Amino acid sequence: MKKQFNRMRQLASQNLGRAEKTEVLSDDLLQIERRMELVRLVSHNSHKRLASCLQGQLGTDAEKRHKKLPLTALSQTMQEGGGHLGDESLIGRMMEACGEAEGRLASELMQHEVQIERDVLDPLNQLAEIEIPNILKQRKQLAKLVLDYDSAKTRWYQATKSTNQAMAAKVDSLKDEMEEALNKVEICKDQLSADLYSFTSKEGDYARYYVMLLEAQADYHRRSLAALEAALPTIQMQQDSWLEKPAFGTALEEHLKRSNRDIALPIEACVMMLLETGMKEEGLFRIAAGASKLKKLKAALDCSTSQLEEFYSDPHAVAGALKSYLRELPEPLMTFGLYDEFTQACNVSDPDKRLQALWVTCDRLPTTHKANLRYLVKFLSKLAQDSEVNKMTPSNIAIVLGPNLLWAKTEGTLAEMAAATSVHVVAIIEPIIQHADWFFPEDIEFNVSGMFALPSHPPTPDSDPDRKRLTIQGGQDGDNQPLRKDSTVNKQPVPAPRRASSKNKKLTSPTFQPTLPPLEAWGPAQPEPQAPPVAAEAEQPSLSVGGGDGGGGGLNGDVHVAPVKPQVVAQLSAEETR
Repeated sequence: MKKQFNRMRQLASQNLGRAEKTEVLSDDLLQIERRMELVRLVSHNSHKRLASCLQGQLGTDAEKRHKKLPLTALSQTMQEGGGHLGDESLIGRMMEACGEAEGRLASELMQHEVQIERDVLDPLNQLAEIEIPNILKQRKQLAKLVLDYDSAKTRWYQATKSTNQAMAAKVDSLKDEMEEALNKVEICKDQLSADLYSFTSKEGDYARYYVMLLEAQADYHRRSLAALEAALPTIQMQQDSWLEKPAFGTALEEHLKRSNRDIALPIEACVMMLLETGMKEEGLFRIAAGASKLKKLKAALDCSTSQLEEFYSDPHAVAGALKSYLRELPEPLMTFGLYDEFTQACNVSDPDKRLQALWVTCDRLPTTHKANLRYLVKFLSKLAQDSEVNKMTPSNIAIVLGPNLLWAKTEGTLAEMAAATSVHVVAIIEPIIQHADWFFPEDIEFNVSGMFALPSHPPTPDSDPDRKRLTIQGGQDGDNQPLRKDSTVNKQPVPAPRRASSKNKKLTSPTFQPTLPPLEAWGPAQPEPQAPPVAAEAEQPSLSVGGGDGGGGGLNGDVHVAPVKPQVVAQLSAEETR
């Protein structure tokens, strides 16, 4: 009891500055002690933050940790959803395949977190909560022993100075007590010094924990990336093999390859509908359709539905859908690569050589683009035959439809494109439509895919407006099937009436100037007419295109094309909406 009282008195004296405190640690050990305190603090904070980054539950076994991961729950939900939708749904297939990939990622994450806990978190916790606190306990023990030593030393010193006989008799015992306290201080000091020096020597090992964290994360991300790269090709293959993809905005070659078609579905479907109900419609392709009806038709064509009967009552919506498809192609039907050549061809002053140059450029189109351009031009030529009723002459058709067939790659908005290229495009498209049987002499079957059936007789005004006009030949029950090339055809479609074939000689080589088309470009082939008198020829206007001297004149004195007026182009182009 007396000893404890003396220790408390000595501690109070040291704190109040009245007694001298013995310092047994050297300066370098004191510096190590201060750094060790900081290491304990930052290790504790790092352990706490790193543990919060883990998604699993610390201290649990691998299987239980895996079940608790959010990625595992996501994987299970996606696979269950894919099972509900089934393989006939692309969403179902993608959910199932991606769910399996997420499951592999969850497994990788579980292994990563187990490794992080074993190699980083546990050592950090050991350092911050066990190793350093044990050293600090020894430091406190040393301070206590030093205090005991100072107290014993003070009593011994007072006894040696005292004149009291009783006190003088205790000098030897007090000296032994002081020496014993000093011995304990030395033992504790040596142990503490060893621990402090050991901590300093192991600081590199402690720093290694953070390096191991990054190495483990790098390895985890590499394994996760490998799992994703192994899954993506299969997923992408399923995605690419799915036939039901939008046609609008998709490259022509991709759409034709995916649907196994020769003519793009929107082009054929719109042409077949217009052939039945739109050929006599005034201002076709020029009068804008209702936005909602047009949007619905585009969506119906995108999903290859066969329910198209309602659109017969609005041929302008059908024409608008055709224009939209052409306009939304990533590359125009007449291609970016041949834009300059088409422009140069239409600038040729001599009419005969101009047609020859346009023919040569058309012949250079890629096979798919050329086939679809031929199909469309043949239809436009047939449309122009009724120009007295529908007011859509080759010139008007070229004005409103030309900018959707050809534009420069560097052009921006529709307004900029129309302003920059309308005159040139009209000069290119108009003669191609006028002389369609010369540019493309082969006969055309508009129902090229065999999926459409036209009625055996033309519609009459008093016919039932709700009757089914356009169908797709489907299964044995006659049900409508999606508009796809792979549909089963069990009924022979009634072919659309063919136009009379032209008797112009088929063009075989662009090195020879081909025979020019007959005067009546739209009717049955006729014998080549004789050149009209000079006076009659002088009354015919010529096609003035680009530069040159206006080089007009008839085509071998037979065919004359009305000039294109820029103000008319601007007026009609202004009615277009993109």
